[in-house]
Amino acid sequence: MKWSALDYDWNQVRAFVATAREGSFSAASRALGLTQPTLSRQVSGLEARLGVTLFERGKRSMALTQAGAAMLEPAEIMLDGAFALSLAADGQASTLQGVVTITATSLIAMQHLPPVVARLRRIAPDLQLDVIASNSVQDLKRREADIAIRHVRPEQDDLIGKLVCEHAAGLFASPDYLDRAGRPLTLAELEGHDFIGFDDADRSFEYYEDIGITVPKDRMQVRSGYGEVLVSLTREGLGICILPCGTYCEGLERVLPEAVNIQFPVWLVTHRELQTNPRIRLVFDHLTSALQHEVDETTVSHSSPKV
Repeated sequence: MKWSALDYDWNQVRAFVATAREGSFSAASRALGLTQPTLSRQVSGLEARLGVTLFERGKRSMALTQAGAAMLEPAEIMLDGAFALSLAADGQASTLQGVVTITATSLIAMQHLPPVVARLRRIAPDLQLDVIASNSVQDLKRREADIAIRHVRPEQDDLIGKLVCEHAAGLFASPDYLDRAGRPLTLAELEGHDFIGFDDADRSFEYYEDIGITVPKDRMQVRSGYGEVLVSLTREGLGICILPCGTYCEGLERVLPEAVNIQFPVWLVTHRELQTNPRIRLVFDHLTSALQHEVDETTVSHSSPKV
Protein backbone atom coordinates (compact mmCIF):
# COMPACT_ATOMS: atom_id res chain seq x y z
CA MET A 1 0.00 0.00 0.00
CA LYS A 2 1.22 3.45 -0.85
CA TRP A 3 0.76 5.12 2.53
CA SER A 4 2.12 8.44 1.30
CA ALA A 5 -1.00 8.84 -0.86
CA LEU A 6 -3.12 9.04 2.30
CA ASP A 7 -1.52 12.06 3.97
CA TYR A 8 -4.69 14.16 3.91
CA ASP A 9 -5.46 16.62 6.66
CA TRP A 10 -8.74 15.35 8.12
CA ASN A 11 -9.78 18.88 9.12
CA GLN A 12 -9.52 19.93 5.48
CA VAL A 13 -11.69 17.03 4.31
CA ARG A 14 -14.24 17.80 7.03
CA ALA A 15 -14.30 21.46 5.99
CA PHE A 16 -14.90 20.46 2.36
CA VAL A 17 -17.84 18.16 3.19
CA ALA A 18 -19.39 20.70 5.57
CA THR A 19 -19.16 23.48 2.97
CA ALA A 20 -20.70 21.26 0.30
CA ARG A 21 -23.60 20.37 2.61
CA GLU A 22 -24.20 23.79 4.11
CA GLY A 23 -23.76 25.70 0.84
CA SER A 24 -21.46 28.48 2.02
CA PHE A 25 -18.34 29.15 4.10
CA SER A 26 -20.36 31.14 6.64
CA ALA A 27 -22.93 28.37 7.21
CA ALA A 28 -20.26 25.66 7.33
CA SER A 29 -18.14 27.64 9.78
CA ARG A 30 -21.13 28.01 12.10
CA ALA A 31 -21.87 24.28 11.85
CA LEU A 32 -18.28 23.36 12.71
CA GLY A 33 -17.72 26.08 15.29
CA LEU A 34 -14.85 27.62 13.31
CA THR A 35 -14.16 31.11 12.07
CA GLN A 36 -14.92 31.67 8.41
CA PRO A 37 -11.28 32.51 7.50
CA THR A 38 -10.07 29.28 9.17
CA LEU A 39 -12.56 27.16 7.27
CA SER A 40 -11.75 28.93 4.00
CA ARG A 41 -8.04 28.22 4.53
CA GLN A 42 -8.78 24.55 5.18
CA VAL A 43 -10.76 24.19 1.94
CA SER A 44 -8.07 26.06 -0.01
CA GLY A 45 -5.44 23.79 1.54
CA LEU A 46 -7.29 20.70 0.38
CA GLU A 47 -7.66 22.14 -3.11
CA ALA A 48 -3.92 22.75 -3.20
CA ARG A 49 -3.22 19.22 -1.91
CA LEU A 50 -5.52 17.63 -4.51
CA GLY A 51 -4.56 19.99 -7.31
CA VAL A 52 -8.20 20.75 -8.20
CA THR A 53 -10.77 23.50 -7.63
CA LEU A 54 -13.59 22.16 -5.50
CA PHE A 55 -15.97 25.14 -5.48
CA GLU A 56 -17.09 27.97 -7.69
CA ARG A 57 -17.04 30.80 -5.17
CA GLY A 58 -19.95 33.26 -5.18
CA LYS A 59 -20.74 36.21 -2.95
CA ARG A 60 -23.41 34.38 -0.96
CA SER A 61 -23.08 30.69 -1.84
CA MET A 62 -20.71 28.02 -3.05
CA ALA A 63 -21.32 25.66 -5.97
CA LEU A 64 -19.42 22.42 -6.42
CA THR A 65 -17.29 22.21 -9.53
CA GLN A 66 -17.32 19.02 -11.59
CA ALA A 67 -14.18 17.95 -9.73
CA GLY A 68 -15.73 18.85 -6.40
CA ALA A 69 -18.83 16.78 -7.14
CA ALA A 70 -16.59 13.83 -8.03
CA MET A 71 -14.63 14.21 -4.77
CA LEU A 72 -17.66 14.61 -2.50
CA GLU A 73 -18.75 10.96 -2.33
CA PRO A 74 -15.27 9.62 -1.42
CA ALA A 75 -14.93 12.42 1.13
CA GLU A 76 -18.27 11.49 2.67
CA ILE A 77 -17.14 7.86 2.88
CA MET A 78 -14.11 9.12 4.83
CA LEU A 79 -16.53 11.06 7.04
CA ASP A 80 -18.59 7.92 7.70
CA GLY A 81 -15.41 6.05 8.56
CA ALA A 82 -14.40 8.71 11.05
CA PHE A 83 -17.82 8.58 12.70
CA ALA A 84 -17.63 4.78 12.84
CA LEU A 85 -14.24 5.06 14.55
CA SER A 86 -15.69 7.53 17.04
CA LEU A 87 -18.65 5.22 17.77
CA ALA A 88 -16.37 2.22 18.24
CA ALA A 89 -14.12 4.18 20.62
CA ASP A 90 -17.06 5.42 22.67
CA GLY A 91 -18.40 1.88 22.83
CA GLN A 92 -15.18 0.86 24.61
CA ALA A 93 -15.25 3.70 27.14
CA SER A 94 -15.31 2.65 30.79
CA THR A 95 -16.17 5.80 32.78
CA LEU A 96 -19.22 7.94 33.47
CA GLN A 97 -17.39 11.09 32.45
CA GLY A 98 -18.10 12.86 29.18
CA VAL A 99 -20.90 14.31 27.09
CA VAL A 100 -24.22 12.63 26.30
CA THR A 101 -26.41 14.38 23.74
CA ILE A 102 -30.16 13.77 23.84
CA THR A 103 -32.48 14.92 21.07
CA ALA A 104 -36.26 15.15 21.27
CA THR A 105 -39.13 17.10 19.80
CA SER A 106 -39.46 20.60 21.18
CA LEU A 107 -42.50 19.80 23.33
CA ILE A 108 -40.94 16.70 24.91
CA ALA A 109 -37.67 18.57 25.47
CA MET A 110 -39.54 21.41 27.15
CA GLN A 111 -41.99 19.40 29.23
CA HIS A 112 -40.43 16.03 30.09
CA LEU A 113 -36.64 16.26 29.88
CA PRO A 114 -35.74 18.95 32.48
CA PRO A 115 -36.72 16.87 35.55
CA VAL A 116 -35.07 13.79 34.00
CA VAL A 117 -31.86 15.71 33.36
CA ALA A 118 -31.94 17.09 36.92
CA ARG A 119 -32.11 13.57 38.35
CA LEU A 120 -29.30 12.35 36.10
CA ARG A 121 -27.11 15.22 37.26
CA ARG A 122 -27.62 14.11 40.86
CA ILE A 123 -26.85 10.48 40.01
CA ALA A 124 -23.79 11.17 37.81
CA PRO A 125 -22.43 14.68 38.43
CA ASP A 126 -19.50 14.14 36.05
CA LEU A 127 -21.84 13.75 33.08
CA GLN A 128 -22.34 16.62 30.66
CA LEU A 129 -25.83 16.52 29.18
CA ASP A 130 -26.68 18.36 25.98
CA VAL A 131 -30.36 18.58 24.96
CA ILE A 132 -31.23 19.26 21.32
CA ALA A 133 -34.85 20.36 20.88
CA SER A 134 -35.59 19.63 17.24
CA ASN A 135 -38.56 18.38 15.24
CA SER A 136 -36.22 17.00 12.58
CA VAL A 137 -34.67 13.54 12.92
CA GLN A 138 -31.03 13.79 14.02
CA ASP A 139 -28.53 11.41 12.39
CA LEU A 140 -27.28 9.13 15.17
CA LYS A 141 -24.79 7.44 12.84
CA ARG A 142 -23.08 10.78 12.32
CA ARG A 143 -23.07 11.64 16.02
CA GLU A 144 -25.60 14.46 15.77
CA ALA A 145 -26.93 12.93 18.98
CA ASP A 146 -26.23 9.93 21.19
CA ILE A 147 -29.82 9.19 22.21
CA ALA A 148 -32.99 10.21 20.38
CA ILE A 149 -36.58 10.29 21.61
CA ARG A 150 -38.69 9.65 18.52
CA HIS A 151 -42.25 8.83 17.55
CA VAL A 152 -41.23 6.30 14.90
CA ARG A 153 -39.50 2.94 15.22
CA PRO A 154 -35.87 2.99 14.03
CA GLU A 155 -35.38 1.19 10.72
CA GLN A 156 -31.58 1.18 10.36
CA ASP A 157 -29.92 -2.11 11.33
CA ASP A 158 -27.23 -0.39 13.40
CA LEU A 159 -29.73 1.45 15.62
CA ILE A 160 -31.46 -0.07 18.61
CA GLY A 161 -34.77 1.20 19.92
CA LYS A 162 -36.97 0.65 22.95
CA LEU A 163 -40.67 1.47 22.96
CA VAL A 164 -41.04 3.54 26.13
CA CYS A 165 -44.79 4.08 26.10
CA GLU A 166 -47.78 5.24 24.12
CA HIS A 167 -48.53 8.95 24.54
CA ALA A 168 -52.00 10.43 24.15
CA ALA A 169 -53.10 13.31 21.94
CA GLY A 170 -56.45 14.84 21.16
CA LEU A 171 -58.31 17.86 19.85
CA PHE A 172 -57.85 21.08 21.82
CA ALA A 173 -59.19 24.61 21.52
CA SER A 174 -59.30 27.75 23.63
CA PRO A 175 -62.40 28.45 25.72
CA ASP A 176 -62.79 31.80 23.93
CA TYR A 177 -62.84 30.09 20.53
CA LEU A 178 -65.41 27.53 21.68
CA ASP A 179 -67.54 30.25 23.27
CA ARG A 180 -67.57 31.97 19.90
CA ALA A 181 -67.81 29.01 17.52
CA GLY A 182 -69.71 26.54 19.68
CA ARG A 183 -68.76 23.34 21.49
CA PRO A 184 -69.24 20.34 19.20
CA LEU A 185 -70.88 17.29 20.75
CA THR A 186 -70.31 14.96 17.78
CA LEU A 187 -67.81 14.64 14.95
CA ALA A 188 -70.49 15.88 12.55
CA GLU A 189 -70.73 19.13 14.53
CA LEU A 190 -67.08 19.88 13.74
CA GLU A 191 -68.25 21.03 10.32
CA GLY A 192 -67.78 24.77 10.03
CA HIS A 193 -65.02 24.94 12.63
CA ASP A 194 -61.54 26.30 11.94
CA PHE A 195 -58.55 23.99 12.34
CA ILE A 196 -54.84 24.57 12.86
CA GLY A 197 -52.51 22.45 10.72
CA PHE A 198 -48.89 21.35 10.69
CA ASP A 199 -46.05 22.49 8.46
CA ASP A 200 -46.95 20.10 5.63
CA ALA A 201 -50.36 21.23 4.38
CA ASP A 202 -51.25 18.04 2.50
CA ARG A 203 -50.20 15.85 5.40
CA SER A 204 -52.26 18.01 7.78
CA PHE A 205 -55.46 17.34 5.86
CA GLU A 206 -54.58 13.64 5.62
CA TYR A 207 -53.91 13.41 9.36
CA TYR A 208 -57.29 14.86 10.24
CA GLU A 209 -58.88 12.57 7.65
CA ASP A 210 -57.15 9.58 9.31
CA ILE A 211 -59.01 10.27 12.56
CA GLY A 212 -62.35 10.72 10.80
CA ILE A 213 -62.44 14.50 10.37
CA THR A 214 -62.79 16.03 6.92
CA VAL A 215 -61.47 19.59 6.97
CA PRO A 216 -62.30 21.86 4.02
CA LYS A 217 -59.24 23.61 2.65
CA ASP A 218 -60.63 27.03 3.49
CA ARG A 219 -60.99 26.04 7.16
CA MET A 220 -57.26 25.50 7.75
CA GLN A 221 -55.54 28.81 7.10
CA VAL A 222 -52.95 28.66 9.88
CA ARG A 223 -50.14 26.09 10.22
CA SER A 224 -46.82 25.54 11.99
CA GLY A 225 -44.24 22.80 12.34
CA TYR A 226 -43.37 23.63 15.97
CA GLY A 227 -45.32 22.31 18.93
CA GLU A 228 -44.96 25.41 21.09
CA VAL A 229 -46.23 27.57 18.24
CA LEU A 230 -49.21 25.26 17.69
CA VAL A 231 -50.10 25.55 21.38
CA SER A 232 -49.81 29.36 21.25
CA LEU A 233 -51.91 29.58 18.08
CA THR A 234 -54.55 27.44 19.75
CA ARG A 235 -54.50 29.64 22.86
CA GLU A 236 -55.01 32.65 20.61
CA GLY A 237 -58.35 31.21 19.52
CA LEU A 238 -57.45 30.47 15.92
CA GLY A 239 -59.14 27.10 15.82
CA ILE A 240 -59.07 23.47 16.91
CA CYS A 241 -55.74 21.64 16.86
CA ILE A 242 -54.38 18.14 17.46
CA LEU A 243 -52.01 18.42 20.42
CA PRO A 244 -50.31 15.96 22.78
CA CYS A 245 -51.90 15.81 26.20
CA GLY A 246 -49.67 17.59 28.68
CA THR A 247 -49.35 20.50 31.05
CA TYR A 248 -48.62 22.75 28.06
CA CYS A 249 -52.34 22.38 27.25
CA GLU A 250 -53.47 23.78 30.60
CA GLY A 251 -56.16 26.38 30.04
CA LEU A 252 -57.26 24.77 26.78
CA GLU A 253 -60.38 22.63 26.46
CA ARG A 254 -60.29 19.07 25.19
CA VAL A 255 -62.75 18.71 22.31
CA LEU A 256 -64.64 15.41 21.95
CA PRO A 257 -62.21 13.45 24.18
CA GLU A 258 -64.16 10.21 23.90
CA ALA A 259 -64.52 10.38 20.11
CA VAL A 260 -60.95 11.54 19.37
CA ASN A 261 -58.30 9.80 21.45
CA ILE A 262 -55.02 9.44 19.54
CA GLN A 263 -52.18 7.24 20.72
CA PHE A 264 -48.66 7.61 19.34
CA PRO A 265 -45.47 5.74 20.30
CA VAL A 266 -42.50 7.17 22.16
CA TRP A 267 -39.27 5.39 21.17
CA LEU A 268 -35.86 5.71 22.79
CA VAL A 269 -33.14 5.15 20.17
CA THR A 270 -29.34 4.91 20.21
CA HIS A 271 -26.57 3.48 18.06
CA ARG A 272 -25.78 -0.20 18.61
CA GLU A 273 -22.10 0.58 19.17
CA LEU A 274 -22.97 2.86 22.08
CA GLN A 275 -25.00 0.43 24.17
CA THR A 276 -21.81 -0.79 25.88
CA ASN A 277 -20.73 2.75 26.80
CA PRO A 278 -21.48 3.16 30.54
CA ARG A 279 -22.57 6.78 30.39
CA ILE A 280 -24.82 6.16 27.37
CA ARG A 281 -26.19 3.04 29.02
CA LEU A 282 -26.91 4.94 32.24
CA VAL A 283 -28.74 7.74 30.46
CA PHE A 284 -30.63 5.33 28.17
CA ASP A 285 -31.79 3.13 31.04
CA HIS A 286 -32.72 6.09 33.22
CA LEU A 287 -34.64 7.75 30.41
CA THR A 288 -36.51 4.49 29.79
CA SER A 289 -38.01 4.44 33.29
CA ALA A 290 -38.09 8.15 34.07
CA LEU A 291 -39.58 9.28 30.76
CA GLN A 292 -42.25 6.59 30.98
CA HIS A 293 -43.19 7.85 34.43
CA GLU A 294 -43.25 11.48 33.25
CA VAL A 295 -45.37 10.72 30.19
CA ASP A 296 -47.77 8.38 32.01
CA GLU A 297 -48.27 10.87 34.85
CA THR A 298 -48.90 13.72 32.44
CA THR A 299 -51.27 11.66 30.28
CA VAL A 300 -53.37 10.56 33.27
CA SER A 301 -53.62 14.04 34.76
CA HIS A 302 -54.69 15.57 31.44
CA SER A 303 -56.96 12.88 30.05
CA SER A 304 -60.20 14.69 30.87
CA PRO A 305 -61.48 17.85 29.16
CA LYS A 306 -60.62 21.22 30.65
CA VAL A 307 -63.75 23.24 31.36
